[in-house]
Amino acid sequence: MLNENKVGVMNYLLILLLVSLAVSALGWVYFIYFFSLGYGFGISALAIAIAVIFRNVLTIPTAFLCVIMFIFGMRLGLYLATREKRSAEYKKILYGPDAAKKKPLFVVITVWIFCALLYVGQVSPVAFYLANAADGVVVNELWAWIGAGLMALGVILESVADAQKKAAKKINHNRYVDTGLYRIVRCPNYLGELVIWTGSLVVCIGASCSVWQWIIAAIGYIGIVYVMFGGARRLELRQAVTYGNDPEFQEYIKKTPILLPFVPIYTLIKYEWLKA
Repeated sequence: MLNENKVGVMNYLLILLLVSLAVSALGWVYFIYFFSLGYGFGISALAIAIAVIFRNVLTIPTAFLCVIMFIFGMRLGLYLATREKRSAEYKKILYGPDAAKKKPLFVVITVWIFCALLYVGQVSPVAFYLANAADGVVVNELWAWIGAGLMALGVILESVADAQKKAAKKINHNRYVDTGLYRIVRCPNYLGELVIWTGSLVVCIGASCSVWQWIIAAIGYIGIVYVMFGGARRLELRQAVTYGNDPEFQEYIKKTPILLPFVPIYTLIKYEWLKA
């Protein structure tokens, strides 16, 4: 029989899932929005929901965690919405034949539910930390601070990477970006996002999470890691078409890891299982 603590946390998770489903429903307007606008604004909505649900046990580091998640989601959502309006190249990707193709109803519903569950899984460590604290379980605030620090670092990395790419493209729109953070990895914005959600996961260490809580948090983390590596692979394929004949680009990709600094993974094209 479920104990009171578990029932309470499951109720909180159900509320978060409903919030996630409501915001990610933007994908019903246009399918790709499940993964873009629905993702960014969905994370922001979940951050607000967590702060409201657990307002009586919020501490400085947990409030900081919620603020960072809100900033991450809003920045991403507004960035993608602005890029959609201003970038002709992005519009070609966003509204290309494959993206615009009508999807079967079953596929749309499945993707909607999957995305909503994934987003809840990503933020779940913060919810578990606060839920456990509310039920009198001993939690370690140090790990909340560590998680908040990593998440803040990730947001900074992602923001700087996007700004550097924008600046470089203004100078030469037809050239790949290999300056700033792009000297370290070819997808520093995705790296920043990995750091963000690693920060979320480590919160579980100090949250006295149960086995099932760890499972939910781990599924959310593994899911977003898969999405980031899949996104890096799609970018690599597009760049191969655009810059594949450029000798300088070939030299750049041979010496610059695609996603993880100092980890000699230079291509993901051969890993077809990353295709989503």
